[in-house]
Amino acid sequence: MAAAGAGPVELGFAESAPAWRLRSEQFPSKVGGRPAWLGAAGLPGPPALACTLCRRPLSFLLQVYAPLPGRADAFHRGIFLFCCREPPCCAGLRVFRNQLPRKNDFYSYEPPSESPPPETGESVCLQLKSGAHLCRVCGCLGPKTCSRCHKAYYCSKEHQTLDWRLGHKQTCAQPDHFDHIIPDHNFLFPEFEIVIETEEEIMPEVVEKEDYSEITGSMGEALEEELDSMAKHESREDTIFQKFKTQIALEPEQILRYGRGIAPIWISGENIPQEKDIPDCPCGAKRILEFQVMPQLLNYLKADRLGKSIDWGILAVFTCAESCSLGTGYTEEFVWKQDVTDTL
Repeated sequence: MAAAGAGPVELGFAESAPAWRLRSEQFPSKVGGRPAWLGAAGLPGPPALACTLCRRPLSFLLQVYAPLPGRADAFHRGIFLFCCREPPCCAGLRVFRNQLPRKNDFYSYEPPSESPPPETGESVCLQLKSGAHLCRVCGCLGPKTCSRCHKAYYCSKEHQTLDWRLGHKQTCAQPDHFDHIIPDHNFLFPEFEIVIETEEEIMPEVVEKEDYSEITGSMGEALEEELDSMAKHESREDTIFQKFKTQIALEPEQILRYGRGIAPIWISGENIPQEKDIPDCPCGAKRILEFQVMPQLLNYLKADRLGKSIDWGILAVFTCAESCSLGTGYTEEFVWKQDVTDTL
């Protein structure tokens, strides 16, 4: 995906794709499955990928490949978004940025082949070129190991216990085979490629405002002021939501809107961040919007369950305006969650 400056917005759509297209060496933008890590060194560890609210491991939600033209140190660049899907929490969110020059220790200088590799099996790669081992359950950094076989790696005790219960207990004595026999732990989201199109210009519709003068004409002054205030609030909510609906009307299946430095479109007038709400990058630069995740993505995640589940109106991801290089690892950025209000 090209960086858009403040130019045209690029829209992301979820589409099925063969497994080889979603591997790291293809530099994918994708939803679900295990992360296709960009840099194979300096991965965020278990504490960085724990929910800040319930402390349980986060699930990988999506990644966006977003190189910066003209920046040699960001020839390859990816943004990785994680969320908590453990009830009753289902609220934690964390996002990380990683970038590499064209000449690096992990990838060819030449672009990847558009043809499938000779071996296109479904086996899962659980060790990176850097030597780092990945958790069998979630595909994140796995510093813990099975004390019996010393071949299975995990990010946490929770995931080790889950894997043991769902099959590793039987395959632990056959360590040469279990990398290819990874059970469905019901932890990963369904996997899709994010396919990009440029948004067409949309003419905004005029939103009519209701006339409350007749209703309030015979009421007391205090009540009239209260109703007038409510009417203005509802009118603003209607205007914002109508603008949102108009903006997505031509492409209602969009799951993502990308454009560095553009203004997000909000789904509600509630909980819109002010500039002071977006923390500066540790390098001192401001953070700007990189992309927003739309509520339509929820339709693809199959995350509904009885009780509380993951939900959002808008997820707005803000990254360092300078896209600084704080070392060679993964830099945490900022995500703002706007829920859908009850009034919509």
